[in-house]
Amino acid sequence: MKKTAALFVFGLLALALLFAGCAQQEQKSEETPKAEVLYFGAPLSLSGKYSKEGQMSLWGMQVAIKWINEVHGGLKVGDKVYKVELKYYDDQSNKEVVQSLIQKLADQDGVKFILAPYSSGLTLAAAPIADQRGVLMNSHGGASDYIFEQGYHYVVQTLSPASKYQTGFLDMVKSVDPEAKRVAMIYEDNEFSRAVFKAAGEYAKQLGFEIVFDKTYPKGVQDLSPLLNELAAAKPDVIIGGGHFADGQLLVSQLADMKINVKAVSILVAPALPAFYDALGTKAEGVCGPAQWEIGVSYGPEAAKKLGIDYYGPTQDEFLKMFKEVSGTDEPPSYHAAEAAAAVLSYAYAIEKAQSTNPDDVREAMNTIEFMSVYGVWKIDPETGKQIGHEMVIIQWQGGTKKIIWPPEAANADPYYPMPTWEEKEQGKLATK
Repeated sequence: MKKTAALFVFGLLALALLFAGCAQQEQKSEETPKAEVLYFGAPLSLSGKYSKEGQMSLWGMQVAIKWINEVHGGLKVGDKVYKVELKYYDDQSNKEVVQSLIQKLADQDGVKFILAPYSSGLTLAAAPIADQRGVLMNSHGGASDYIFEQGYHYVVQTLSPASKYQTGFLDMVKSVDPEAKRVAMIYEDNEFSRAVFKAAGEYAKQLGFEIVFDKTYPKGVQDLSPLLNELAAAKPDVIIGGGHFADGQLLVSQLADMKINVKAVSILVAPALPAFYDALGTKAEGVCGPAQWEIGVSYGPEAAKKLGIDYYGPTQDEFLKMFKEVSGTDEPPSYHAAEAAAAVLSYAYAIEKAQSTNPDDVREAMNTIEFMSVYGVWKIDPETGKQIGHEMVIIQWQGGTKKIIWPPEAANADPYYPMPTWEEKEQGKLATK
C-alpha cells in the first residue's frame, strides 16, 4: 500500500513538472515572435555611367542589412521582429527609368522606405514622386542642396550636402592657425563646384576669413597660369579650389611650377584618389581634400560615447569583413558603400526609435535622432531633411600615404601645417614630422 501511494505521489509530481515545462515553453514561444519581413527598396545604377557607384552602393546596403538581421537580431517594433530585405532594380543611370521604378516600388511593391538612386540629378528626378506617394526616400548619393530646398517632406539626406564640402577644411585651418586670414578660391565653372564654393565663401567670412580671390575656370581648361598669376598677386594664406580630377591635378601641378606657396591647399575630388599621388609624386605632399568617408576613420563606439550619442551598426573592422563577404571580392569599399550602408542604418535606427513602420511616424522620429555609424554622425534638419550631422573628412597626403586629419573624432593623423613649400618638396621634403 505504501508503495502504491509513493508511485501515485511520484506520478503527480511528474505531471506537474510536465505541465510546468509546457507552460514555460509556451511563454518562451510568446517572447520570441516569428520574424516578419520589412522591405527597403532601391533603384540602383547597375548599368550605365554610374554603374561603379551603383554596385558599391548595393554592397553597402547589403552589409547594413546583414548586420541588422544577423548581428542586431532584426528590427524590434512592439511585439514584432522584422527581418529587412532589399528589393532593388537596375535604373540604368537613367532619369526616366528611375521615375518609373520609384512608382513601381511605391505602388506595386508597397515599399515604404526607399533608398534614393546615385547622383543629384537622379535623386532630384525621384524626389517628387516619392514625396507625392508619402513614402520615405533617403538620399545617399545626391549631395546637391537644391534637392532639399524644394519643400519635400518625405525626402531626407545621409551624405553631407555640397555646401559642406570645404567647410571642414576651413574649420581645421582656423583651429590650428587663428592668424591665417586670407583665402583664395579658384574652381571649375559647374553647378556642383559653384554650390560648394558659394557656401565655402560665406562660411569663411563667418569664421573671420577674408576672400581675397574668387574666380572660376571653364571645363576642360588646359592652362591656369593667367588666373594663377592673379591669385599669387592677392597673397592668400590658403587656397581652396578644384572641380574634378583632371582640373584638380592641373591646378596643383601649376601651383608647383609657378612656386605659389601658401600655408594650406584643399582641392575637390582629385586628392581623394590614389591616382593623384601617382601622377604628381612629391608635389602632392601636404595637399588636402574633402571626402565623404575613408577607410581608417576612427568613428566607433568610443567616439560616439565621447559625443554622448549611440553607436549603431558594424564597427569599421566588422564593416570591412562583411563587405568582403558580401561583395565576394578583395576590392575595398569606397565612400559610396559606406554612405549607402549609413542610409539603411538610419532607417533601422529611426524605425526602432519610432516603434512603428509607418512612414509618417518614422519621418517624425528622424527629426530628433542623432547617432554614429561607421560613416560618422547622422542628424538632419527637421524642416528640410538635409543632413547636418555628418562631417566631411579632410584627407592630406603625408609621406606618400593618404591620412585623415579632420574632424578630430575621425582623424588618424595630425594636420601637417603649414605644408612644405614647393622648393622644399623638390628637394625631397615630405609632409611628415
